[in-house]
Amino acid sequence: MGKNIIAIDLGSNSIRCIKMNCETKEVLGTYHKTVRTAEDLALTGLITDGAINRVIGAIKEAKESLDFSDATIKAVTTEAIRQAQNSQEVIGYIKEYTDIEFEVIDGDAEASYALLATQKRLELLGENPKSFMLADIGGASTEIVFSYGDVTISKSFQVGIVTITQSFGELDVIAKALPALMNPIKLFCDEVYAKHGKAERFVAIAGTPTTIAAMKMGMEYKTYDASKVQGTVLSRNDLIEQLSILLRMTIEERQKAVGVSREDLIASGVLIYDELYEISGFSESMVIDDGVREGVAFSMCEEK
Repeated sequence: MGKNIIAIDLGSNSIRCIKMNCETKEVLGTYHKTVRTAEDLALTGLITDGAINRVIGAIKEAKESLDFSDATIKAVTTEAIRQAQNSQEVIGYIKEYTDIEFEVIDGDAEASYALLATQKRLELLGENPKSFMLADIGGASTEIVFSYGDVTISKSFQVGIVTITQSFGELDVIAKALPALMNPIKLFCDEVYAKHGKAERFVAIAGTPTTIAAMKMGMEYKTYDASKVQGTVLSRNDLIEQLSILLRMTIEERQKAVGVSREDLIASGVLIYDELYEISGFSESMVIDDGVREGVAFSMCEEK
């Protein structure tokens, strides 16, 4: 096996790829695209043909962008494909047209990859909290991970920005439904706190936190800079403020700010994010741009 690896994370809304040199830990390139894998999943239980075609198209673009020829590849996929009744068919189609075979990972594996990536980034940022709560707000699920030194407790919940938006539509309807929908997360947090005490920090990853952090810093979708977002602290007030700015925008302005095919989802994501503040008792969170993709890459390098 060569020293280069490519890790691919096909989520419920986006596909994210990273190419890394395992010897130097240098990132040789990244690729990210919104593919809305979970489009209509909440209504049909299936991954649509349109979503499959978007994923296949994105993988072909990623191959051109990153050069897959000199790398070991690992591709994982998460909640949307876990939930879909046609998951094996979808994986078969993708392999047939791209030669990439996806592994469907469970919520525990997803959480462990997200945790590994977060721990590496915290080290690079010079942050060393004794304990933290990590929230990975995805398209069809949200993973909550508690890290207390050597003790890790994690759970995956079927609450995500794409499926919530499809199921409830209007923001005010989503806002009313969320406390009950996210009550299992509250019970989980209460249980963990009762046993281990409240965590020291709240860390948030995935598209909603990074987009809101970027908006706060005056970036638009096309000028997004992950290096500037890493470690940004968002207060709960920042969240409310950026959501109200987003809602005042025209559709065109929103697309410019947060990206085409994401404008309706980020607002739903903010409501989920805000409810996590309520549940966890934190008034601020640290935003990190790394996630499952980076976790898979680091674990591949460690295996090497």
